[in-house]
Amino acid sequence: MKTYDLIVIGTGPGGYHAAIRGAQLGLKVLAVEAGEVGGVCLNVGCIPTKALLHAAETLHHLKVAEGFGVKANPEVDLKKLAAWRESVVKRLTGGVAGLLKGNRVELVRGYARFAGPKEIEVNGERYGGKSVIVATGSEPVALKGFPFGEDIWDSTRALKVEEGIPKRLLVIGGGAVGLELGQVYHRLGSEVTLIEFMPEILPAGDPETAALLRKALEKEGLRVRTGTKAVGYEKKKDGLHVTLEPAQGGQGETLVVDKILVAVGRKPRTEGLGLEKAGVKVDERGFIQVNARMETSAPGVYAIGDAARPPLLAHKAMREGLVAAENAAGKASAFDYQVPSVVYTSPEWAGVGLTEEEAKKAGYRVKVGKFPLSASGRALTLGTTEGLIKVVGDEETDLLLGVFLVGPQAGELIAEATLALEMGATVSDLALTVHAHPTLSEGLMEAAEALHRQAIHILNR
Repeated sequence: MKTYDLIVIGTGPGGYHAAIRGAQLGLKVLAVEAGEVGGVCLNVGCIPTKALLHAAETLHHLKVAEGFGVKANPEVDLKKLAAWRESVVKRLTGGVAGLLKGNRVELVRGYARFAGPKEIEVNGERYGGKSVIVATGSEPVALKGFPFGEDIWDSTRALKVEEGIPKRLLVIGGGAVGLELGQVYHRLGSEVTLIEFMPEILPAGDPETAALLRKALEKEGLRVRTGTKAVGYEKKKDGLHVTLEPAQGGQGETLVVDKILVAVGRKPRTEGLGLEKAGVKVDERGFIQVNARMETSAPGVYAIGDAARPPLLAHKAMREGLVAAENAAGKASAFDYQVPSVVYTSPEWAGVGLTEEEAKKAGYRVKVGKFPLSASGRALTLGTTEGLIKVVGDEETDLLLGVFLVGPQAGELIAEATLALEMGATVSDLALTVHAHPTLSEGLMEAAEALHRQAIHILNR
C-alpha cells in the first residue's frame, strides 16, 4: 500500500487548493479525481456558465446599442459559441493540471472509497494517508415528478446551447443557477418563465435588492413568478404541459413549454464514499459534519466545500481547502471568514454579511444607508441606472454589518465590502475612504454617507 502525508479526494476548487497548499507546506500529496480536473466549477459550473453569460450579455448590448447611436445586426453561431465555451474550460482545467504537476502532487484517476481510517481504495489499489481531505463537491437535486432527461434539464445539460435553443423554457428555481441560465436562454431567444416557491427570488439574500433584480429581469422580458410550485407535467404533441399551483395551495393552471430546467438546489456527493468505515459522521442532508478547522468526527480526516456544508460556493471551498491543508501540515488554522455571494446576471446581485432582518435578530440596533445607481454618474455613462447599493450598520457602535448590491459589476464591488467586514471596519471607514470619480465603487462611499445622513448626491431623509 502506498502511503502519503495527505490524500485529497476531488480536484474541484477546494480540492486542488488543498492539494497545492499541502505540497507548498512540504507534504507528500496524492489527489484522486473520478472526473475531470477542476471539478464541477471549472467543467460544468461556474466557468462555462459565466462564459455563456458574457456572450449573451454582449449580444444584448449589441441589440440595445441603438439607443447610444450604435447600430448592429448581430447573429449567433451556437456551435462557435460552444467551442469558445469549451476553449475557456480547457485552458483553465489544463492550467490546474499543470499546477498540480508543478507542485509535485501525484494524481490518480478513479473513484475513491474509504477502506478504513485514513485509508482509501481506488481501482483496486489501496492508499494510506496521515491525513485525508474529502472534497467531492455536489450535484443537482432532482425534483419529484420531473426526472432529468431529454426534456427535463439539469444545469449541466443546460450548458449545451449548441443542441438548440427552445422556443419556450420553464426554469424551476429562483436561485443563482436558475436566474443566470434563465437570462442566458432569454437573450439567446427563448421565451423564459421562471418560477420560485418562496415569496421572492434569492430567498436567502436581502429581499429589497432581490426584488430590484427581479424587476430588472422582468423589464427585460423574463416572466418571473414567485410563490409558485410545479407539481407535474405531461408531454403532448404541442409541448410539455406543466401544472403550476400557488405555493400555499389553491387553483392550479397549465403552462405549455418545450423544455424544463430544474434548478432547485444541489446536494453533497457523499454517498458511496464508505465514510462509515472511516468513522466520519454526516447530517440528515448528507453533509459531512466539520468544525472551524474543517475536521470531521474522525481524527485526521477533513471535509471541505460542498461536501461539508452550505453555502455551496467555490470561493468558500477554496478557503476551506487551505484551512484543512494547513491543519493537516500541523499549522493552526481555522475558517472564520466573510463569504460573499454573487449572482452573475445583468444586472449582477452581490451580498456579504448580515441582512437587515438577520442583524435585527442578532440584537443589533440596525441602521441602513442606500445609494441608488440612478444618482451615479458612472452608471449613467454605462446606460445602466437600475440598481442599488445598500449598507447595513449598527447604530450604537457604527460597526459595518452587511453590504448588498444590485447593478453592473456588483461581483467586483463586493470585494471592498468583504475586506471591510473582514477587518472589522465601521461604516465611517467606508465613508471616509476616498474613491475615484466617476466610478461605480464610489456608490459604496455614498451609501455609507447616507447611513449617517451625509450623502452629497442624494437627499438625506
